[in-house]
Amino acid sequence: MHLPRQPQHAPPRSPIHGPALPIGLAVTAIGILIAIATAPASGVSGEQEMPEPSVVQEVPGVELDATVAADPCSEPDVQAALANADDAATIAAFGGGEKFREAVVAGNAPCIALNDPTHVWVVVNKARPLDPIDFTPQPLTAAPLQITTGSGQARSDVAAAIGELAAAAAADGVGQIGANNGYRSYDLQVRTYASHVRAEGQDHADAASARAGHSEHQTGLALDLVACAPCGGIEAFGATPQGAWVAEHSWEYGFIVRYEDGSTPISGYMPEPWHVRYIGVELAEAYHAGGFHTLEEFFGLPAAPDYLQ
Repeated sequence: MHLPRQPQHAPPRSPIHGPALPIGLAVTAIGILIAIATAPASGVSGEQEMPEPSVVQEVPGVELDATVAADPCSEPDVQAALANADDAATIAAFGGGEKFREAVVAGNAPCIALNDPTHVWVVVNKARPLDPIDFTPQPLTAAPLQITTGSGQARSDVAAAIGELAAAAAADGVGQIGANNGYRSYDLQVRTYASHVRAEGQDHADAASARAGHSEHQTGLALDLVACAPCGGIEAFGATPQGAWVAEHSWEYGFIVRYEDGSTPISGYMPEPWHVRYIGVELAEAYHAGGFHTLEEFFGLPAAPDYLQ
């Protein structure tokens, strides 16, 4: 005899609508839910702060003062010396010849114009004509040397310096020094250059003589020296005792040999051991000490082997 089938009942469901859990797990789950529900939301409490990082990376500050170069031209001593047209005092106010050169090369001397023909630091070459082109230096005076042409003048400070140089050479026993010429005016330079063109042609003239307005002789700062007793020509000067002495000692009196052997690619002129140029004792000392051979290199200027037009 068969007994009637009893109805099957599904197992009871948990309050969270999942399968039935053991009582221990259910209690644990309910505790977790309560903790989550009662925990404060992140950032809601004003009393709770985020922890500070243990290492803070910072970008170093830029010290602007360390990158600002001093302007010597703003110094009262420099301004006063320039106002008095005292070149030696100006160079001294810069801190001497080398400091002066460094400031000019660095572009940190806006008050110093290398194209101003009234100053000993002027640079005139094939690319740097005089301004004005027909400049005449003042004051001019006769150089205290035996002169072999009619051009025996120089700037008064240059004339005094070349007299001291010649006296020192004679005292050292190397013989007498004279001059072929000193200052040449714009008009005289026109005639001098033209005579070279007629005699030797344009190319040779440009290697041996400056065009008018481009000549150091027009500044009153240059002289062509000769060995005397009796006086010879300029071409012979380099091979004489006087020529050797000038090459070694001229800087002591403020002069440099402007067109040395080997300088043609920079200066554009053939070597002229007789052509001395006055730049003042302070700059000549820095020139000699630095081992320079052209004014272009000394002042950081481009080479000027050819005329620009």
